Amino acid sequence: MAVTAASADERQQLRRAVIASTVGTSIEWYDFFLYSTATGLVFANLFFPKSDPAVATLNVFLIYAVATFLIGFVPTYSSIGIGGAILLVVLRFVQGVGVGGEWGGSVLMSMEWGHRGGRRGLMASWPQFGVPVGLFLANGAMLVMSNIAGPTGFATWGWRVPFYFSIVLVGVGLYVRLRVFETPLFQRLLETKRIEPTPVLEVIRRNWKEILQSAFLRLSEQAPFYIFTAYVFTYGTTVLKQERNFVLYAVLAASVLSFFSIPLFGYLSDRIGRKRVYMAGVAVMGVWGFIYFGLLDTKVAALMFIAIFLSLIPHDAQYGPQAALIAESFTGRLRYSGASLGYQLASVIAGGPAPLIATTLFAGPKFLGIGAYKTSTAIAIYILVCAVISFIAVSTVKERSKQDISVEYDDQPAAEMVGAGQRPMQQPTQA
Repeated sequence: MAVTAASADERQQLRRAVIASTVGTSIEWYDFFLYSTATGLVFANLFFPKSDPAVATLNVFLIYAVATFLIGFVPTYSSIGIGGAILLVVLRFVQGVGVGGEWGGSVLMSMEWGHRGGRRGLMASWPQFGVPVGLFLANGAMLVMSNIAGPTGFATWGWRVPFYFSIVLVGVGLYVRLRVFETPLFQRLLETKRIEPTPVLEVIRRNWKEILQSAFLRLSEQAPFYIFTAYVFTYGTTVLKQERNFVLYAVLAASVLSFFSIPLFGYLSDRIGRKRVYMAGVAVMGVWGFIYFGLLDTKVAALMFIAIFLSLIPHDAQYGPQAALIAESFTGRLRYSGASLGYQLASVIAGGPAPLIATTLFAGPKFLGIGAYKTSTAIAIYILVCAVISFIAVSTVKERSKQDISVEYDDQPAAEMVGAGQRPMQQPTQA
């Protein structure tokens, strides 16, 4: 009976962990994507009104790199001049720090509570599910306020309301998260005194290669994602001359599709291996940029909607198994620090600069002779380059989808790499 009771308790905690992780990441990404959406729709005009449209967009995307509520109170250029843009920089930085800490904790909580039964890919994909949920909520909130406030009201006060609403979501997230215990794997590290006193320094010393692999394998996932969900608002409204609400509806539909595709690809990675699923997603992404912009540039409403609606599928094929793929690269006592560092390093080299690079490639100004090509093909080539780099990075990652992660990797030298379809080595100390 004791074993049954313990098993029931563990299943209950697994459910709580998955729900709490998904809610937590959804709220974080809602906050984050509000800025992305507002950037393409209103920030350039409100905070850089004296710049031409291309330069204004560049200025806003350059600073695109808890604070969301305060963004709703930031005075515009007409009130305090360039000080409003400076405040956006500071608050966006705080947002980024919050997202970085949230992702690592959420993934480990779900994956380690659900590490048995060969479902780590699926369990770790649920925190990733928070991205389309946050994207849906952010774009939905902007769409609602756009319809309620109208063009003039939206530019003056309507865009601020979704930022105010974030403080309510934070309260919900805290309530849910406080009901989840630490994972058994972490508790064992505490009991055996295997906690590293300086985990960040230790993981950089021991696993610098895995950190770089994690960052580079994300290039073809993260850079295109911010082009498809942030830059598309600028491209759609200024280049293609489409209505703001049309682009919002299309991105909203794409996020709904991701509700299903992200966990699906996480599940597939448990069946056929993380690397196989991920590399297939990278390969498709390499050619998708050309198809995507080809459809957009037709300026045919139905084709543009289809392009945006399907744009996140190649991304989801990578993002679904990504959390488990990255987290499994690090042993238990260094997993949180290593996975978080690798994940967030990609934000510096891929996610943050992507809309800026896309804007420069299309509209300029030129940088070192590169840019202002006035063609979307240049952006598609940029996506292709990211895919080539990511494909090489993923090919060097060890496949650990069937390896026992409840035991420190140092203690299982015979199981350094266990591929898909292989049986993991049974460890007598496994809980």
